[in-house]
Order: sequence, then structure tokens, then C-alpha cells
Amino acid sequence: MNLCDLTTPALVVDEAAMERNLSTMSSHRPGARLRPHVKAHKTTELARRQHTHGHRGFTVATVREVVGMAEAGLGDDLLLANEVLDMRRLRAVVEDGARVTVAVDSEPVVRAAVEGGVLEVLIDVNVGLPRCGVAPDGAGALADLCRSLGLDVRGVMGYEGHLMLLADPSDRLRQTEQCMELLLRAHADVGGDVISGGGTGTWISNTWVTELQAGSYVLMDSAYAAIPDVTFEQALTVLTTIVSVNTAGWAVADAGLKAFGMDHGNPTVPGADVWFCSDEHTVFAMRDGAPLPAVGERIQMVPAHVDPTCALHEQMYLVDPHGVVRETWPVDLRGW
Repeated sequence: MNLCDLTTPALVVDEAAMERNLSTMSSHRPGARLRPHVKAHKTTELARRQHTHGHRGFTVATVREVVGMAEAGLGDDLLLANEVLDMRRLRAVVEDGARVTVAVDSEPVVRAAVEGGVLEVLIDVNVGLPRCGVAPDGAGALADLCRSLGLDVRGVMGYEGHLMLLADPSDRLRQTEQCMELLLRAHADVGGDVISGGGTGTWISNTWVTELQAGSYVLMDSAYAAIPDVTFEQALTVLTTIVSVNTAGWAVADAGLKAFGMDHGNPTVPGADVWFCSDEHTVFAMRDGAPLPAVGERIQMVPAHVDPTCALHEQMYLVDPHGVVRETWPVDLRGW
């Protein structure tokens, strides 16, 4: 099967570029220094490739991802880096032998972990992103509560997500250090071996964590590609078909809001200006007088945000440099 045989829109992965990204990251963050975040791709076969590169622990965002990873035999060390109040499905996963650690930032979440049969936790610390996390000064008391209820506190985590797309590397480094000072202060009160955090945007600058929770690096998107020191290759595109061309100067592709994560902006069409996306269409015009593509022509578009884009598709197709589809992988960790 070739690219021309696929039904569009289709999630396409340049296998060679993906492998180079995997190698680059594993050389910089070998083994346990990287805990890949599978929310970026939601695909157990891709997680298996990451495992092959030496990463046995994974970060996940949902209970569904925990269950699916364990069922795929990738449950050596799973961190649910998200506050969850219904952990009942985790009990069977733990009893079947998977190692599951969950992030906690309040007493209700701690008690949910106990009720769900979880044995290990990380104290989630607010380091500046206005989302989840206990205040650094409250981390020690929360760790004490966890231990009083029989939980093993492995350490702390804190996500400086508000810094991931800062364009200036020196500013990103400065602010990352400030965030990590908060996390290290909390760790001094909590104890444990693990200091977890970071992401693709701080894969170089965050030298304070013992494990990096990067995920987007493996496939990439246009938002991260705009960051000068995030030097991974664009491996993922959405294959589309031109379904209409207007003589007034625009073309329409058959992929829109239901095929792309849009929170970071429009997808990118090489050499063109994207005007807008609607449910099933992307409308664009070519730059500098370049000719419009013809009806029926296929083009590969780059999403602005890889994580939600993958979650909108049921499978991804690995292709070689000649456009031959080598493998079809189900995006099997979708849902909750």
C-alpha cells in the first residue's frame, strides 16, 4: 500500500524521521532519565518503539492509558501524571502486576488512590502553571497524609507547561530554574528518589529533574518546530486530498477541525497561507504566485498541536521515504 491508496484525511508518520527523533532523545536522556508521555501519540506500538530505545517507564494522562499500556505489556512503571478521582479500574491493573504511580495534590485524590488499590504516589506541586498541584509549602504535609494511609511516596512532580513554547532559550532557562527551585523546595520536605517534570520544550534546559516527561518530541508539530532549540524533526503529517479549487485563488483540502488539534492555531500547508478550517475543510491560498494544486492532488499538512491531533484519528500509517506504507498502527489509547 502506498500513500495514494489511503483514505484521507490520514495520519502519516515518516518512520525514518521518527526513529531519528527517538535516537536523539535517548542519547540525551537515556533510560530512566526519560519517562515518555504517551498522551502525545496514544499508540501502544509507538510506546513499544520508545521501550526499545531503553525507556521502560512511561507517563500517562488517563486511566484508559494506564489500562491499555498494561494490557500491551508495557506496565513496568506507569505514572498517571494527572489528578483522578475515580481510580477503581486501576485496582485490577495493580493486582495483575503492573507498577502504577499516581499524582496527588489534595486529600480527596489521595483517598481515591487508596480506594483504587494504588500503592505509590508522587506529590504534584504547583510550580507556576495555573492548573493542578499543591502549593510547595503544603507538599510535606500531603506526603505525611499519604504515608499515614499506607501509600509509598516516591517523590515529587511539577510541570512547567507554561514555559514550553517560550521562544527565547535564555528566558526559558531562567524561568525553568525558578520553577524548579519551587519543586526542589517541596522535594526537601517530601523526600523520595523521584523529581519528575519537564517536557519537549525544556528537554535541554531542565537539568533539575531526575526524569523528563517529554512526549511531543517523537512526532512533533509546528508549534514546537518554531522553538529554536527544540531540534527534532517533523515526523507526523495529515495526508489530505484537494477537493475544490476556486479560480479566485484558493484551494480546499478535505481535513478540518475534526482532523487537527486547533488550540495552537491552524495547520500548516507548505508554501501557502491557511485562511481557515471548518468541520471537514481547510482553505488556503498559495504564496508568491505559486500555482494552486489540482483537484484530486494529495498534500501533507502539519498540525499545530500533535497531542489532540492524534486523538482524533483511529490509526497512523508509517511510511518509508518512497511513500510506501510499512505498518498501520491503531491509535488504541484514545478515550478515557
